Amino acid sequence: MRLPELDAILADINRIILGKERPIRLSLACLLARGHLLIEDLPGVGKTTLAHVLARVLGMDFQRIQFTSDMLPADILGVSIFDRESGTFHFHPGPIFTQVVLADEINRATPKAQSALLEAMEERQVTAEGKTRALPEPFFVIATQNPMHQIGTFPLPESQLDRFLLKIELGYPDPAAERELLAGADRRQMLAELVPRITPQQLIELQARGRAVHASPALIDYVQALAAHTRTAPRWQAGLSPRACLALLAVARAWALLDGRDHVLPEDVQAVLPGVIAHRLRPTDDTARTDVEAVAAALIEAVPLP
Repeated sequence: MRLPELDAILADINRIILGKERPIRLSLACLLARGHLLIEDLPGVGKTTLAHVLARVLGMDFQRIQFTSDMLPADILGVSIFDRESGTFHFHPGPIFTQVVLADEINRATPKAQSALLEAMEERQVTAEGKTRALPEPFFVIATQNPMHQIGTFPLPESQLDRFLLKIELGYPDPAAERELLAGADRRQMLAELVPRITPQQLIELQARGRAVHASPALIDYVQALAAHTRTAPRWQAGLSPRACLALLAVARAWALLDGRDHVLPEDVQAVLPGVIAHRLRPTDDTARTDVEAVAAALIEAVPLP
């Protein structure tokens, strides 16, 4: 049975981000699966707007961090400042201490600054100046990055990329959607008028429902078979890791939840596969450009259904 609150959330987002139903659905599935989202695309196609809309309709606190080449880890995590009156240091939390963090143009920052997100994304905590502090719950990182051929970018290392559950692209809108965008209301004004559809606590409950979606032994066999194929194919430097398998299963469960089902189908796995492998499978030839949708289709064709 479909959940009306999820349908309402999707409808609100699709009203502002036009003609991008599939990337929007993937984004929401990523958050329902307690994952972090990486959006890579050209400037001006709606990456930042999508992050704002997700935070707004889900009723969560939001902070934006604009990544630059001179950024330091303390700009993200926070810093201790000496108080003369008390004679002690007081920690001032950085922008990471919120429920939704938009890491805008993450690959504009150096690897030193990028690494400040590693612990937060994996363990949902921050260790600064010898003390560990828990992050709010729920906690999501939505990162945008420019294509690597653009000037002034630093590639994200594999350890950082693997923290993202999904990597998606938005692309240009189709002519009908673009015309509606040009003739319609201002997107910023529409964003300001959005009201939260759920509370953070309700989102936590929906995430729990997503984790409870049943995955049969045969379905798990299928996920393992997909991963095993990538580990033996000579086309890739390395295959999908166990963490990638967990990611694939988690987001497939969330995809099924969005369809109102209490069990995962192979079609759910196939639907989310491109976003899971986009940033995890690197071709043996580093100069080769890969079409993720074509790679996923070939992988699906190579591995028979259980």
